Amino acid sequence: MSGVSVVIPTRNRSALLATTLRSVLWQSEVVLEVIVVDDGSTDATPEVVAAAGDSRVTLVRRDEPHGPAAARNLGAGRATGEWVGFVDDDDVWAPDKLARQLGAADAADRGWAYVGAVAVGECLAIVSGDPPPSPEAVMAVLPRSNPVPGGGSNVVLRRDLFEGVGGFDERLVPCEDWELWARLTRHGPPAAVSEPLMGYRLHSGATSLDVEGVVVAARAIERLHRTSVDWGTLHRWLAETCLRNDRHLEALRYFASAAVHGQAAGVASDLGDIVRRRVARVTGQRADAGRATGWATGASRWLRELEPSSTSGSGEHRGS
Repeated sequence: MSGVSVVIPTRNRSALLATTLRSVLWQSEVVLEVIVVDDGSTDATPEVVAAAGDSRVTLVRRDEPHGPAAARNLGAGRATGEWVGFVDDDDVWAPDKLARQLGAADAADRGWAYVGAVAVGECLAIVSGDPPPSPEAVMAVLPRSNPVPGGGSNVVLRRDLFEGVGGFDERLVPCEDWELWARLTRHGPPAAVSEPLMGYRLHSGATSLDVEGVVVAARAIERLHRTSVDWGTLHRWLAETCLRNDRHLEALRYFASAAVHGQAAGVASDLGDIVRRRVARVTGQRADAGRATGWATGASRWLRELEPSSTSGSGEHRGS
């Protein structure tokens, strides 16, 4: 079996980290090491890592924060696996996520791979999700936009490839994942697993809510890659991000801009999804009762095993 080093950058999210760490340690059919990089936490992060009670986990601590990109690079520098993957301290994985990715990469002879992702709420109920784009579609749109779902918590890649492209650009926060994927395309296309094998958690403390920072980083990507960002697609995403942060007027402006930049049909679809989710909340349905049907509900079983009330899954899926 292939060896995978998983790097978890974290800062002051010990409660969320416990669930993330559990979802990493239950990976099956892989030789696993986990490197948690504590980027200047002042909470119970060391205690949470120690409570995992697993010799495969190493904690690396910094007294002062340097940002998630630097934390990922630091952890990757300690890695010994043939492959390296990253997961943010608020996201979660299905128990077969890594094994399926490595299988797809091996079958296609690719150096990096991604999976499908669903957006989940703080209690891990599915909010939304769509099948991921094909590798051909990913290659077609990078670096103009970031089509890989799930941020920096999705992709796994060969460690020598990660080192060869120079790791994450520590000047970019957020969007450092987008910029790295753009560099990876120069070394060949990715492999993909179309099933929903990761959960991208939506909550008030998420880095992705820094809309101004995303715009600044997108402009930096334009300069670094001498490209023109797909502002229509990006503004659709920023609009919904603003809504999650109760910045309604900004959301309307971004939706309007997205429509002007050729995304009118997408904006209409987004607004329909928003209405359905709000109706679900008013009527007392689960947050996943709206858009999260069909493909996305494939993640329901493994997400339920990670819910706070669940006591199963902590060891039964654990790999060697």
